[in-house]
Amino acid sequence: MPRTPGADLPDHPDFLWDDPEPRPAYDVIVVGGGGHGLATAYYLAKVHGITNVAVLEKGWLAGGNMARNTTIIRSNYLWDESSGIYEHSLKLWEGLEEDLGYPILFSQRGVLNLAHSLQDVRDSVRRVEANKLNGIDAEWVDTGGVKELCPIVNTSPDVRYPVLGATYQPRAGIAKHDYVAWGFARAAHAMGVDLIQNCEVTGISTVDGRVTGVETSRGRIAAGKVALCAAGHSSVLAKMVGLDLPLVSHPLQALVSELLEPIHPTVVMSNAVHVYVSQAHKGELVMGAGIDSYNGYGQRGSFHIIEQQMAAALELFPVFARAHLLRTWAGIVDVSPDASPIIGLTPVENLFLNCNWGTGGFKATPGVGDVFAATIARGKPHEYAEPFTLDRFTTGALVDEHGAAAVAH
Repeated sequence: MPRTPGADLPDHPDFLWDDPEPRPAYDVIVVGGGGHGLATAYYLAKVHGITNVAVLEKGWLAGGNMARNTTIIRSNYLWDESSGIYEHSLKLWEGLEEDLGYPILFSQRGVLNLAHSLQDVRDSVRRVEANKLNGIDAEWVDTGGVKELCPIVNTSPDVRYPVLGATYQPRAGIAKHDYVAWGFARAAHAMGVDLIQNCEVTGISTVDGRVTGVETSRGRIAAGKVALCAAGHSSVLAKMVGLDLPLVSHPLQALVSELLEPIHPTVVMSNAVHVYVSQAHKGELVMGAGIDSYNGYGQRGSFHIIEQQMAAALELFPVFARAHLLRTWAGIVDVSPDASPIIGLTPVENLFLNCNWGTGGFKATPGVGDVFAATIARGKPHEYAEPFTLDRFTTGALVDEHGAAAVAH
């Protein structure tokens, strides 16, 4: 049975971290207080001993995409570059609760990616074999195997999208997103990192091509290095120094049902029907799909997307026909032509960039925190970040995970 959220939280004071006034200067300023920003600050302090760090968040900590995702964690990507960084992250997930000393409700319940056509089958088997070559747990299961792993999936041959099988990653799963953020924030604060909320960055200061600090709604703050971790608003920040990034921002909508008894044992994803469904620890069904086709920064759901997602879910799970919608929302995701992240240095000295995770940012949280912190501390890309530097859009060495998988959740 799933654990009850909150039942095993450690004793702590009313606040897990202080809410300080910003100091005049820091060694490193991390812009963006979501999962990636908090993880970056944590690993800067823990691994590299850099504790004179401020995380600046224009709203409240982890109130952006970190609070607006569907919490799926997996590493079964096709290309070596993608599987490298996501598998690094998954290994960190597996020890993260002990590392942070805080529960994150990481549940390795497995992820099924369904195949509905012969081309789906070919692509899926190809990905499984590529995963195996990279040491990632992956297997192909037939229709009967899908039914055994998730009995509530409709595997009838008499439907528009018959289930011909699926890829399966047993180590994949979900975690409690706000607990993850609180764990990183609490641990970073304990090591001396300042977590500054309601502090919007309005400008980035440079002298002779070198970053010197940021202008904020709470005054100017000097910095030796500035790291951008602002997801869908990364392009807005980069333009403050005249840097045009090859990405656009889209709303990504998701929804949850009312609370239900435990019935959905794993995570099920389908590109053809285009929906992914899991059951959260409290019991609600968590559903998502692809990004909205238009560009925008809105954080609310819309009826046509709700209708499409629920119709797709019922194609696979007729048992949910009488479930009621509880809540819908949107996050703001940034996407480039190859739908792979950008991690590393920029043309502005000591300005670092972590963005363009599209719909896959949550699963990378500890991995990119570790990799980005190393990149900032050393002034050169970590080995897992080397394929994802900004200059690949000049050299043409793209990591086209979107084209390979049709979707990059």
